[in-house]
Amino acid sequence: MVQSYKPVPPIWCPGCGDFSVLAAVKRAAADLKIPTHELVLVGGIGCSGSIHNFLEINGLHALHGRLLAQAVGVKLANPSLTVVAAGGDGDGYAIGMGHFMHAFKKNASILYIVMNNETYGLTKGQASPTSQLGFEGNVEPPFHSILTALSIPAPNFIARTFSGDPKTMTAILEEALRFNREGRGFAFVEDLSPCVTYNDTYKLWREKVTDVSKLPGYDPTDRKAMFRLCLEAIEGGRIPIGVMHRPKDGARDGLELKLVGEKLGPVRTDIRIESNLAAYQKLISGLA
Repeated sequence: MVQSYKPVPPIWCPGCGDFSVLAAVKRAAADLKIPTHELVLVGGIGCSGSIHNFLEINGLHALHGRLLAQAVGVKLANPSLTVVAAGGDGDGYAIGMGHFMHAFKKNASILYIVMNNETYGLTKGQASPTSQLGFEGNVEPPFHSILTALSIPAPNFIARTFSGDPKTMTAILEEALRFNREGRGFAFVEDLSPCVTYNDTYKLWREKVTDVSKLPGYDPTDRKAMFRLCLEAIEGGRIPIGVMHRPKDGARDGLELKLVGEKLGPVRTDIRIESNLAAYQKLISGLA
């Protein structure tokens, strides 16, 4: 009998924001009744990248900065799977930036969760791409992932959550997963996930987070309006959270539908000799 790898206890520091993400992913998957054998979580490098080890699902530990490429590969190989990629801000916005940018354009129906703690926690607290000015001697302004995501004209789902509010996070992850499972495309959710050891921002972020749905002019179907709202919030010293972009229509625009269609996908293709003998013989003859 085939047995799956049993999850191990999380290795995170007590109070780490990643615990909230783990709990929200479990709850969202359970509420949507996603069978465990149909759920794949591709983890990145860093503290957050070990999240797949703590769930009894199909998991893959990706190369540094390459989790999106591998997650898209999993989805194209077997479109029936629900695929989640999860990593940190250093993994996704530094070495992984090239894949991050193209993921919006490719628009494969996967969920990408970035746990942003504004530091490289696993390697002992260095400044990351999202670190604030002055943190550990950082002299560069922080990278704003939401503004970047909103600047790419593609029918993606875009949102930001806060580990201090796991209930709202769970609701947003459920919406994102439904978006994926309907074949509508790429869903990006950044979670503000404090590192209590090297950059404990819980108190600061609780004071600064702003629910964009409560701001005048909120319309997640209007990309330009949402960019302006988020930019104004940032310039005002606030941190916008909530759903930033929700495509107007329910079009099924996922990359997997354009490349694979309604087929089962390469991983489930019948490759038996008996069923494909004529095709194999033709292929071999062409090599002679």
